Amino acid sequence: MTIFQALVLGIFQGLGEFLPISSSAHLVLIPWVFNWPYAGLTFDVALHIGTLISVVAFFWRDWFSLISSALRRDGTQEARMFWYLLVATVPGAAVGYLFEEQAETIFRTPLLIGALLIAMGIVLYWVDRRAASIKDIQSLSLSGSLLIGLSQAFAIIPGVSRSGVTMTAGRALGLTREAAARFSFLLSTPIIVGAGVFKLKDITPGEINAAFITGVIASAAVGFLSIGFLLRYLARHNFGVFAWYRFAVGSAVILIALLRL
Repeated sequence: MTIFQALVLGIFQGLGEFLPISSSAHLVLIPWVFNWPYAGLTFDVALHIGTLISVVAFFWRDWFSLISSALRRDGTQEARMFWYLLVATVPGAAVGYLFEEQAETIFRTPLLIGALLIAMGIVLYWVDRRAASIKDIQSLSLSGSLLIGLSQAFAIIPGVSRSGVTMTAGRALGLTREAAARFSFLLSTPIIVGAGVFKLKDITPGEINAAFITGVIASAAVGFLSIGFLLRYLARHNFGVFAWYRFAVGSAVILIALLRL
């Protein structure tokens, strides 16, 4: 892998991990379109490290407060929210573990990814337009958190988008757009940590090269900027632009796939 390829994939990882456009879809489709070689497990770890750095750097104060409240057992909503986030992580982690092989093989078909980009774009657009915006993140219950966590399990299929499906679930529960995005970002932290640790055991220090470091830096920097951008953007706008982006990319992927048959 070249430094340029690592930079491009790192940028799209940072964008797609937090914007509702599916990072896994882009990481499959970009090499497919340009005939780049498979980046490999080591580079996957680099991208997970990068996005973990970005989400922790952005939300470290939130996590410090959540963990402190949970350890004090002070009965506040913050203490409950810490446990809600951990419980909501379980479905996605379990499905990811059970279907890891399928996620790396049959789920990576370009036609399937293109169709899912479009399908989830339609669901995101429809739910966002019809859902009420009446709840903040402090209003979430355990059952609501678990429902969002269950939705996260579908993100194992490239094209669905972890952030997209969890934000859609949050909006369906009546969360404001900002609250849905914030909960999605907080929920991403344990799953990114778990994925990174799970894969980290399979790499050696000798595999950490310039491409690895480029991927970490690019995904971390772009991820941090993406989080801040989306929270500001959703304060005044809806998810429509991301739905239309998904329609456009999904349609282009399907067209290219059919022309290559």
